[in-house]
Amino acid sequence: MELFFSQILDGLSIGSVLLLAATGLSIVFGLMGVINLAHGELMMLGAYVTFVVQSLFKPMGGVIFELYFPVALVLSFIVTALVGVLLERTLIRQLYGRPLETLLATWGVSLILIQLVRSISSAMLMGILIAVALGFLGTRLLRLKIGDKPFFPYLYGVTWAIAGVIGLVSVNALSAIRPLASAWFGPRNIDVTAPKWLQGSWGKIGGIELPGIRIFIILLSIVLLLAMVWFLTKSAWGLRIRAVTQNRQMSNCLGIPTDRVDSITFGIGSGLAGVAGCAITLLGSVGPNLGAAYIVSCFMVIVLGGVGNLLGTILASLILGIIQSVVGSGSLLIVFPNLPPAAKGVVEFFATTSMSLVLVFIFIIAFLQFRPNGMFPQKGRSVEA
Repeated sequence: MELFFSQILDGLSIGSVLLLAATGLSIVFGLMGVINLAHGELMMLGAYVTFVVQSLFKPMGGVIFELYFPVALVLSFIVTALVGVLLERTLIRQLYGRPLETLLATWGVSLILIQLVRSISSAMLMGILIAVALGFLGTRLLRLKIGDKPFFPYLYGVTWAIAGVIGLVSVNALSAIRPLASAWFGPRNIDVTAPKWLQGSWGKIGGIELPGIRIFIILLSIVLLLAMVWFLTKSAWGLRIRAVTQNRQMSNCLGIPTDRVDSITFGIGSGLAGVAGCAITLLGSVGPNLGAAYIVSCFMVIVLGGVGNLLGTILASLILGIIQSVVGSGSLLIVFPNLPPAAKGVVEFFATTSMSLVLVFIFIIAFLQFRPNGMFPQKGRSVEA
């Protein structure tokens, strides 16, 4: 029985990670109707930010190294939030109201981010910075000189194309210098060492040990969830986000800056994904393909819980996390060894990580037959329309 409760605790920690990631995705999807397939890669960026912070703190050792993880949490949120805002302002904003194009565009962004992490080097980074700087300066000068001309959009695209070519040439030239050409991370998985205060047990309850890492992840999700509830219900921008979610046209007429609301919402959602990626580093090694393992689960949480509903996201993430942990680990066979042969065969069939996901799919499909809009469907004038 101790094993069973231990697996439930593991499921709660997995569900907490899904909660952090799916909350941001649910808010973005509920507000803007954007299906962001790059959300998993934002989690991956948060994990790599944690690895970089650990590498910077490791030479210092001692007490300073023990403080690297709180710093990594903050930086993971900031970095991924900035990436999310940049993505919304440059790409997503051009595709509102076109869900299929948004779906394909964010999928392309996810592939770019995966390959970027695999092959990023000092030479590549310098080439990207050169291309971006030339692109911004060139288009700014063009806007000042001929911004009112009908052929300006064509020259705008040509300028960015020329800047990209110059950036590629710069990467090739700089790659001739061996120290600049070596990849930072490569395609292999990386490992993050948890600080000592997270390792081991944080006590026992009824003979069951409470692993520090699992308890910390659960507490972290609770704290961030409470912060999100306060932000959405008490802060001015939170009220604006809720207003835009309910009725975008009316909010725009009342003077609410919906464009800025979109950027802030996308940034917060991306930042929560980065924090989730930071938490994932405590559960095992991470790699460039980390996002693909979680993006499907995040969308399943949204579908099951109801789009944009915080309570539904909480319950759905915990349910899916517990199902994957308890069923996928096969602990039911140990806790209940005298199951009937038919039930035992079913449990054995689903007692793997991949098959537990299949069971989750079956559960969701069956549930949606009775509640097509999830446990807590979205309400408001926009839905009724």
